[in-house]
Amino acid sequence: MRIALGQINTTVGDLAGNADLMARTARTAAAGGARVVVFPELSLTGYPPRDLVEKPSFLEGAQQHLARLAAETADLDLTLICGYVGRSEASAGKRATNTAAVVERGRVVFQQNKALLPTYDVFDEMRYFQPAECQSLCQIDGRRVALTICEDAWNDKQFWERRLYRRDPVEELAQAGAEILISINASPYHMGKRELRREIFANTALRYKLPVVYVNQVGGNDSLVFDGSSFAMDAEARVIASGASFREDLVFLDTRAGTGDQHESLPEECDAVYEALALGTRDYIRKCGFERVLIGLSGGIDSSLTAAIAFDAVGRENVVGVGMPGPYSSEGSLTDAHALASNLGIRFEVVQITGIYEGYLAALDPLFAGLGRDVTEENIQARIRGAILMALSNKWRALALTTGNKSELAMGYCTLYGDMCGGLAVISDVPKTLVYELARVANRRHAGAIPESVFTKPPSAELRPNQTDQDTLPPYDLLDRILNAYVEDYQTPRQIAGVLGLAVDYVSKIVNKVDRNEYKRQQAAPGLKVTSKAFGIGRRFPIAQRFSE
Repeated sequence: MRIALGQINTTVGDLAGNADLMARTARTAAAGGARVVVFPELSLTGYPPRDLVEKPSFLEGAQQHLARLAAETADLDLTLICGYVGRSEASAGKRATNTAAVVERGRVVFQQNKALLPTYDVFDEMRYFQPAECQSLCQIDGRRVALTICEDAWNDKQFWERRLYRRDPVEELAQAGAEILISINASPYHMGKRELRREIFANTALRYKLPVVYVNQVGGNDSLVFDGSSFAMDAEARVIASGASFREDLVFLDTRAGTGDQHESLPEECDAVYEALALGTRDYIRKCGFERVLIGLSGGIDSSLTAAIAFDAVGRENVVGVGMPGPYSSEGSLTDAHALASNLGIRFEVVQITGIYEGYLAALDPLFAGLGRDVTEENIQARIRGAILMALSNKWRALALTTGNKSELAMGYCTLYGDMCGGLAVISDVPKTLVYELARVANRRHAGAIPESVFTKPPSAELRPNQTDQDTLPPYDLLDRILNAYVEDYQTPRQIAGVLGLAVDYVSKIVNKVDRNEYKRQQAAPGLKVTSKAFGIGRRFPIAQRFSE
């Protein structure tokens, strides 16, 4: 069977555009000699469609554009497999299904509904879809094919210590006589995910002695970044074809010969994270209808990394850096920000905020009589900067990018309506220690654009004299280990303290601060997920609650 893996970047809700993209790709696949072209999960509707699924007009549109896609590819000697939101025929339950459609000669000849609907982390499919009660093999090019949709192939009892579902659709289809497994996916990226996928499907190939074809979506949709990284394995789990990571690709393979294209997939995880952030930023900007971005350049490591990512996302001509020195800003910070902008070749503007800040104090001092200076005055500076960025964003029609990292956001070391102002939090899922590593990746790509002094100076918000982050926060290398254990692994303070050799009270103060700052995170701009547990839709904690670690 000669197959083409159509690793495409779809836009949620763009039914016409997604159908056109698949039709063009199918023609290229047919011209390249493919007999089958396979597209990702919900490729017609985009993933995740979320509450669009609740709209009858959306369901009707999906049906219409599937029919149009079939008609426009009817002249091709090619079987097309794609995902779309179908209609449930059950008398009770949800109206919609997560469906794979098999199209030949202008007709939908087979449909398979998804059986296992995930509800963990960023997924909420049980909210929208009716699960399949049973599944069947389909005949494609004379072969009995087990056609599965993402989670349906992720429940192997020999792989997981504790499975999430009783059923294993792959096992059921293999026992029915499948000769090949084709899995269509919309599997978001996080660090380590690409390796995990290959381990799961290698186990499947070896267990059932089946060739495996895995096709994944690529691109950014809101907070999720999809890496693509599609692949095919023979029955001995040897990788016979692989798609690129973080870009669209069309990969040809021949299951009979056991050969196929092998495209670059960024083996170093730090490089993959950087590329994920650039892709997620680019698609968020493009799919939301923006072209240009604004960044407050402080001369620190976070804003420097964000500027480099923005450069790679939309090009130097579409990035503007804004320096906003205040009464406690060091001369070196402004120099470093200017040097970064010059090295990247982006526009750089400076707005002095000291006079504005003094005006605020003059207006507020009568109301603050008898009260000493504290974090209130520090936050005023941050909020002045936020207001300036948003004014420029409105005037220039440019999207403001926030520059806070995951460590700061976890601890609430950020200012609402200040440095949190913006439309996209590019590095909000990047721990501070990883920020430094990614900045080195940026410098390899951009000939040392980030000055070395940015790496060596102590991190500081520069909101009071001689301030450093470690006046308030633990050292970042220690803090990030605690946060990873608590936020991503749900370990208790006692467990964390035991592993790291720390006092339980010390750890408890940190994790309780994480919990108390949930109200800030729920008002933050959407961020791009690159770790296994990001703040946002995949971590849903109440704000008003009294459980304490």
